[in-house]
Amino acid sequence: MVFALVGLVVLALLGAVHRYLWRRFVGDTTAPGSPLRRAGTVAAFVLPLLSVGAMTSGRVGAPFWLQQVLAWPGFLWLACLLYLTLALLVGEVVRPVLLRVLARRDRKALTAESGTSSGAPSGTSPGTSSGALVELPEETRPRTEELVPSRSGGTSEAAVRTATEPMTEPETEPATGPKSEPEAEPAAGSAPQPAAEVPPAPAPNPSRRLFVSRVVGGAAAAAGLATVGYGTYGVLRGPSVRRITVPLAKLPRAAHGFRIAVVSDIHIGPILGRAHTRRIVDTINRTSPDLVAVVGDLVDGSVADLGSAAEPLAALRARHGSFFVTGNHEYFSGAEQWVDHVRELGLHPLENARVEIEGFDLAGVNDVAGETEGQGPDFVKALGDRDRGRASVLLAHQPVVIHDAVEHGVDLQLSGHTHGGQLWPGNLLAELANPTVAGLERYGDTQLFVSRGAGAWGPPVRVGAPSDITVVELASRQA
Repeated sequence: MVFALVGLVVLALLGAVHRYLWRRFVGDTTAPGSPLRRAGTVAAFVLPLLSVGAMTSGRVGAPFWLQQVLAWPGFLWLACLLYLTLALLVGEVVRPVLLRVLARRDRKALTAESGTSSGAPSGTSPGTSSGALVELPEETRPRTEELVPSRSGGTSEAAVRTATEPMTEPETEPATGPKSEPEAEPAAGSAPQPAAEVPPAPAPNPSRRLFVSRVVGGAAAAAGLATVGYGTYGVLRGPSVRRITVPLAKLPRAAHGFRIAVVSDIHIGPILGRAHTRRIVDTINRTSPDLVAVVGDLVDGSVADLGSAAEPLAALRARHGSFFVTGNHEYFSGAEQWVDHVRELGLHPLENARVEIEGFDLAGVNDVAGETEGQGPDFVKALGDRDRGRASVLLAHQPVVIHDAVEHGVDLQLSGHTHGGQLWPGNLLAELANPTVAGLERYGDTQLFVSRGAGAWGPPVRVGAPSDITVVELASRQA
């Protein structure tokens, strides 16, 4: 019931965001019935369907080829949706400023034009225009009810209105005569002149709003798509290598400088396949590590679909071998089959187990997601009977088990899972669910290092959290 309610909320949110994007990118910038508006409307319906298909096709057992077809456009659109929306929200701040600036500029231009066209010519009094008509007093009017021009005016011709003709307003010609004298006060009994009418305020200019909508929409589209493009390039290029030194108080002098290549969250799947695995293996081998630690979330799919894509892992080279622990995604993909497969590829799975390495104990626990299958982490089995006088390093996919590690006297825990947030501002959400999102931190006598991961889940995009492989060099304080 709870999952159904959450699903409905998510769908409603997606619908609202897509409606907002349609309005700003299509409704505000295109004409009704135009080909561009029709294309934009179709895209507003098709793209979210592709995203839903990409997220659900693997879970419902769709053929792998269909998962691959849906994955690229569906997942990429999710990243575009995020950054286009963020760019438009920034545009909402810019939009009214642009409208005010343009409106002020137009008013200034209109005022200047009006002053030029209606201003009095040189030598003309500002009081009245040359040739203006004045109504004579009753006693001096001609019998024909004729209006004659003011003698103080220029040479403009007056309109004649006879008593037998309908009453109509006189038409006046623009002033062309010499400078006129001030207009005489109307005589007693004459009708007062009507006051000049103030022109109404201009209505909002539709072309101005269209221009601003297109400028803001175009800038938002460019910023959002460029961000996604750069983030995609970073993932497809492969992870970079980071190096950190971690001092361990119990590490003997003989193990000083021991190097562990930590790689997590490779996420082999419908998008990142065999070539992605090969890039990671080559990068690790170039560091010449003493030991390789694959810290969970290796795959997003079954062995049947992705077994061949994982085969380059067999080429990993390290003096003390390569070790593997499960992540939560292995339990979505058939953890037992994957444990058997990586063993065939030459990796050593640590399922709540421990081995003695040169100068320290290396332990590994299953991911907490395995609890649903009765295969969750067992710290007692992995660490309960060990000699606490020896240094210990724990492989655990999720950072949240750090408190168990502290309780069992672990010196260093190596984890992944968070992706460093992967898509900014996702790091803010990751901080709510994890004690450490990326990097090295201390909890009591235990140090926790969290890798940002070598791949990507969902959108093959990283923004603000580049992928990495980290070489952790252990340092002895006795050295």
